[in-house]
Amino acid sequence: CVRPRDRRSGQRHSSDATGPVDQVSSRFCHYEMSSLSASFVQIKFDDIHFYENCGGGSFGSVYRARWISQDKEVAVKKLLKIENEAEILSVLSHRNIIQFYGAVLEAPNYGIVTEYASGGSLYEYLSSPESEGMDMKQILTWALDIAKGMHYLHSEAPVKVIHRDLKSRNVVLTADKALKICDFGASKFHSHTTHMSLVGTFPWMAPEVIQSLPVSESCDTYSYGVVLWEMLTREIPFKGLEGLQVAWLVVEKNERLTIPSSCPDSFAVMMRSCWVTDPKERPLFKQILVALESMWNDRQLPDQCNSFLHNKAEWRCEIEATLERLKKLERDLSSKEQALKERERRLKVWERQLMEQSNTPVSRLREEIIQSMASGISGSG
Repeated sequence: CVRPRDRRSGQRHSSDATGPVDQVSSRFCHYEMSSLSASFVQIKFDDIHFYENCGGGSFGSVYRARWISQDKEVAVKKLLKIENEAEILSVLSHRNIIQFYGAVLEAPNYGIVTEYASGGSLYEYLSSPESEGMDMKQILTWALDIAKGMHYLHSEAPVKVIHRDLKSRNVVLTADKALKICDFGASKFHSHTTHMSLVGTFPWMAPEVIQSLPVSESCDTYSYGVVLWEMLTREIPFKGLEGLQVAWLVVEKNERLTIPSSCPDSFAVMMRSCWVTDPKERPLFKQILVALESMWNDRQLPDQCNSFLHNKAEWRCEIEATLERLKKLERDLSSKEQALKERERRLKVWERQLMEQSNTPVSRLREEIIQSMASGISGSG
């Protein structure tokens, strides 16, 4: 179900930036998205000169390249086939959304061509020594960049788009240090009946996404809270835990990332609100933007936040302690599962042995064995 929106005055497709079609070695491709027509430039494969691999997106590898006829540095995501990502990108135009130039549709060389963000991903930046100098102004600026881009996708784009894979690896830095949301390979046009397969990465995924339940745009709100946590802590979410372990902890145990006790209240409240289990209770990005603007004008917050950021040694132990507790919880579960499997195996062995020595009915034998094992376990416990 595609929901067209009224185009705002002055708004244009990103593909308009490529100039007149007759001046480039390309042609327009048209696809119908319900009542909204998507059009994008088809770029010839031999008009692209590839450089190094600069990362992997959803369902494809990303390369730095040059669009020869336009003398433009670009990013190209190589794909096995073109699905809906080109359609989605072709109708989006916002300073905090990666700019789409066109697509390569020559089998088997399919690809999505976008602007190249020379600063790399936010994930890479937060892992670098440079990130140690981050202050509240930079965090709030970037939090606003991402929130503005997400608000556009949910409320201002020609069609409402649920990103479904928002994470620090899918946010990139431009040369002037602005943030842009990218990689729409997992995205879908909004529908009230939208179900989601297990795309995305578990630490950033909302509980309903992990469970493959119907999702709304608020699944992106949950992911946004995780990205905000990454910027504040410069830590990897649920570091050291496997994806399925994280899924079990989030869904079955209602666990969330640890917010250090000295984290400024306004940031802590925002993250907790993003991680509420009930999707309907999470804030819209319109509300998040209002809260961020209020934080920007809070004269006391810079000192509180900068003190928190510069004293990481004091609160990092809180995150590490939680991780150890969660790992122990998972280990205990695994041990119980192994004990149950071993109990079932022994039960079958004893049952077979007794059957060979006796004519006692199987059902009665099984009952006697279970009672014997139960009394043995209770005695040893």
